Amino acid sequence: MKFLKSVVEEMKVVSWPSRKQLRRDTFVVIQTTLIFAVMFFVMDTLIQTVFNWILK
Repeated sequence: MKFLKSVVEEMKVVSWPSRKQLRRDTFVVIQTTLIFAVMFFVMDTLIQTVFNWILK
């Protein structure tokens, strides 16, 4: 019970981001995820092409 009380007290002290900041941070996360997805796709395709060329 003491743990839950301290969690509630700590949550009152937390500084929550504004709606504008939250939107901006979410956009950055989505943008970064897409960049990495494209980068991994290109690298995977390139490596696969090289291996297929070597093995033929």
